[in-house]
Amino acid sequence: MIMELNNVTVEDGPDASKSHTQAANTPSNNEKPKPQLLYAINDNPPWYLSIFLAFQHYLTMIGAIVSIPFILTPALCMSDEDANRGIIISTMIFVTGIVTYFQATWGVRLPIVQGGTISFLVPTLAILALPQWKCPEQAEMDAMNEADRQELWQVRMRELSGAIAVSAMVQVVLGYTGLVGKILKYVTPLTIVPTVSLVGLTLFEHAADTASKHWGIAVGTTGMLTLFSQIMSNVSVPILAYRKGHGLEVRQFQLFRLFPVLLTIMIMWGLCGILTATDVFPPSHPSRTDVRLNVLTSAKWFYVPYPGQFGWPSVTLSGVLGMLAGVLACTVESLSYYPTVSQMSGAHSPPLHAINRGIGTEGLGTVLAGLWGAGNGTNTFGENVGAIGVTKIGSRRVIQWAALIMVLQGVIGKFGAIFILIPDSVVGGIFCVMFGMIIAFGLSTLQYVDLRSARNLYILGLSIFFPMVLCRWMQKNPGAIDTGNTTVDSTLSVLLGTTILVGGFLGCLLDNVIPGTPAERGLIDWANEMPLGDDNINDGTATDYDFPFGMDAIRRWKWTYYIPFMPTYKLKKQS
Repeated sequence: MIMELNNVTVEDGPDASKSHTQAANTPSNNEKPKPQLLYAINDNPPWYLSIFLAFQHYLTMIGAIVSIPFILTPALCMSDEDANRGIIISTMIFVTGIVTYFQATWGVRLPIVQGGTISFLVPTLAILALPQWKCPEQAEMDAMNEADRQELWQVRMRELSGAIAVSAMVQVVLGYTGLVGKILKYVTPLTIVPTVSLVGLTLFEHAADTASKHWGIAVGTTGMLTLFSQIMSNVSVPILAYRKGHGLEVRQFQLFRLFPVLLTIMIMWGLCGILTATDVFPPSHPSRTDVRLNVLTSAKWFYVPYPGQFGWPSVTLSGVLGMLAGVLACTVESLSYYPTVSQMSGAHSPPLHAINRGIGTEGLGTVLAGLWGAGNGTNTFGENVGAIGVTKIGSRRVIQWAALIMVLQGVIGKFGAIFILIPDSVVGGIFCVMFGMIIAFGLSTLQYVDLRSARNLYILGLSIFFPMVLCRWMQKNPGAIDTGNTTVDSTLSVLLGTTILVGGFLGCLLDNVIPGTPAERGLIDWANEMPLGDDNINDGTATDYDFPFGMDAIRRWKWTYYIPFMPTYKLKKQS
């Protein structure tokens, strides 16, 4: 999920004078200046303050993650009133908490949140567009009994779960074996641009469908989100805060920059509630807040998600290969965040072993998401990265508390069901901004390449436009590929129907085949931004990424110096 906030300068709090934090913020002559932090990566705020700060991260995440089921569940042939939609949201939040804790504690050990991602929706929709997974006619579904309706969507969820879990094993291998650095030498900026940008471009129809439920509400949502996140981003709101030894005092809080999505959803949701209560929206109108009220009333108060809750995953070759596109997109996206988060949290630049461990742990998280039946994978949340820049709180401990909050909220069934009540038109307005930001994030990688080069423009244009043409045709002609082998037909249909896979492959192939200088292709600047080569030597100074305990024993075990995800990896080469 990508909706990154701009960094701003905020006034340092009076408690920001800790010696270790100042040391982390004081740059050497050869380092980039680091932001003045209230709490750096290894600082531990008091538990009561940590919980409050963690809740901010939770609220930042929840506004984005609840939008995924609005695209996923209709493709699964679930009705709008199905109470299981709330269980899917709760499962996503629950898994997000588990994976976030392991990533911050044992993975890359940066203060990042791992959650659901739009990137997996593109291959998901390509898989569910296969003839065997298309939804029956509405009249046929209405005639089904409850058991048949449940099996209708659960068999599709099992197909997605297997594809997600197995494809994510590739990410696990790439990370923990250290192969990610070698593979990404061929994943150039001109590969990343179409791969990421096509995520947003492919989903524009879903944004249009949800926004068209009421264009007034949708446009109002987009306008309000623009107002809060861009125009009023530097406007501070005075709040009362308690500080030990000083009592209550007034502080400035950047509410609009920190919670633009959540504020927009709450206000527009409230407006729809008023229009519902006054019957401006007629009965059964999709923008009414009570149109799916039975989802909330029928949801359980407490429900603990568990692996295989919708049946054990099924695995097909077409599904696994299709989901690999989502895995690649998430890998590249997370890699781009690691250097940014390290600088924002006052940590050293991530060494190779931390990067390897981060990608491997993200893959494990996606495997868990598949086994739990979340219908989605996990990825670094750009929203929470932006929150660090706003709050100046880069503490790892805060993220660990946030993970605990997510796990606890994930078992409260009513909580997940509440978000199903958000009107479609409000979600459509959020989609217009969110998908646009994904496109922009992909295009931002063009800063590394020479756009005056006819070669680069050719690769860029073809790798973005051709996948949209081909995949659109594949969706309209699902039986076009007929080799006589059902497995081959399904596999080719999914691969050729997944825009981010076709675009990424085409961009990678053309950029590595068509002659061009390293500077022209952007390889020099890209290598400086993302140092994944063999020359990234561990000099032992980046202790921010050491395991929380057991490091003395690990340093004594010389064989760990050869394990790509160990903190001692390549330590033997230091001079």
